Amino acid sequence: MEAILRDPAGAVIGLDFDGTLSPIVPDPAQAVIHPEAPAVLAELGAHVLAVAVVTGRPAATALELGPGLADVEGLVVLGHYGFERWEDGRISAPPPPPGVPRAEAELQLLLGTLDLKGVVIEDKGRAVAVHTRRSPDPEGALAVLREPLAKLAEKHDLVIEPGRMVLELRPPGMDKGHALSLFLAEKAARSVMFVGDDLGDLAAFDAVRASGLPGVTVCSGSAEVTALAERADIVVDGPQGVVALLRELGSAFSRS
Repeated sequence: MEAILRDPAGAVIGLDFDGTLSPIVPDPAQAVIHPEAPAVLAELGAHVLAVAVVTGRPAATALELGPGLADVEGLVVLGHYGFERWEDGRISAPPPPPGVPRAEAELQLLLGTLDLKGVVIEDKGRAVAVHTRRSPDPEGALAVLREPLAKLAEKHDLVIEPGRMVLELRPPGMDKGHALSLFLAEKAARSVMFVGDDLGDLAAFDAVRASGLPGVTVCSGSAEVTALAERADIVVDGPQGVVALLRELGSAFSRS
């Protein structure tokens, strides 16, 4: 934190979206960004080297659910764990992997054979997610799904990304840690902060520590996931706590 405060122009601020900038809700399509977050990030963007939203969602979806994000100076959205990039109003990405639509086509049949109620499939373009939050027994449904989804992922050359009441099938070769590492090198960052809430953010925490830069890891705390809090330098109370921390950081930059 001292390094970031002393030299904000060399700092990269990386953030997850769901559970970090937006509250977790039963329907992922309704996960709208905290209303104060865009203004707080805009204040940070005026001082730091870069603000990066690193998310498993498509970049366009993160921007749609985060009105005002596109106006944050210097903002980059690394969507689909870094396979996709939004910057200056443009999205760049490689062709979508063929395994994802094939796996998705089989998912409906698989869920039918398992007779699970309230389980929802989310088409993310370059990935497909299976949510159990609306199931009568979310944890039980997740346990039932783990083995058959792992087999389905292996069949179509995909990997499983676990999350908060969700299992996601996505292409291998990229995660939030790799995406963050590449971004730090590209920007020649001199310090880094990463804020996340879920198991997929552990790789980004590892990247902060492996970067060799002065870095700080922040957990948007919840009762659902404790593994991240155990590894974080700072734990705050959900998206509201994230916004409060970032606001304090922006105010410190303005004072100095």
